[in-house]
Amino acid sequence: MRRLLPVTDMTAPETGPGPAAADGREWSLDELADAYAYPEGDGVWLRANMVSSLDGAGQHEGRSQPLSSETDMRIFGTLRGLADVIVVGAETVRLEGYRPARAREAFAARRAAAGQGEAPVIAVVSASLALDFSLPLFTAPLVRTLILTGAAAPADRVRAAREAGAEVLVAGDGAGVEPARAVAVLAARGLRRQLTEGGPRLLGQFVAAGVLDELCLTLSPTMTAGDAQRIAGGPSVAVPTRFSVASVLEQDGFLFTRYRRI
Repeated sequence: MRRLLPVTDMTAPETGPGPAAADGREWSLDELADAYAYPEGDGVWLRANMVSSLDGAGQHEGRSQPLSSETDMRIFGTLRGLADVIVVGAETVRLEGYRPARAREAFAARRAAAGQGEAPVIAVVSASLALDFSLPLFTAPLVRTLILTGAAAPADRVRAAREAGAEVLVAGDGAGVEPARAVAVLAARGLRRQLTEGGPRLLGQFVAAGVLDELCLTLSPTMTAGDAQRIAGGPSVAVPTRFSVASVLEQDGFLFTRYRRI
């Protein structure tokens, strides 16, 4: 990780002390964790972590990995290491082959000091619960996997999820999940440092509901063409939601940005 561009002047070089390594070495995980720390206080904070190509694609052939890099994955791991809960859509679980979150020694002391468990909870958002409950995400997680769904979810799938070991939480009066209610249901369980990794439809729902506080966006120096989804889809908003830049990191042509809702 080469440098942190200051928010006050995005064209000026870094001056004074800061978390960036002045000698050009790769940042340590502790330095990244400091740079991406959640705001202090007891409030709920929902951040998203996404990657996009230069021409706006949020994935290539259905997966985000082709747009990523080694540094992007280090930041991905850091954001997970700081979170209480990772909120993800069912389609992303299927496409990306989600596995249980694991304990990371690098974040153990930090998590213990913050009163967090050894690994973040995975919370899967699904209306139909059309999921493979034989996967390790449900049968062998370090922390019990949560499923967020609506009150009208299929009873047989709810039963199958519970039999597999998952905990089902209702976050909507109909078949689907209401984004603001999902945030509140998780917060009520003490999971206030929230991270969503998409997919695009789920992120779009959070944006439309006005509950996304921060976007961590990796801009990949790639072009994909084609008709891949953007990082956010689904319902539009009447007035575009404004965000302000919090930080920009650069490594090997990748830009690692953070934006906070104004």
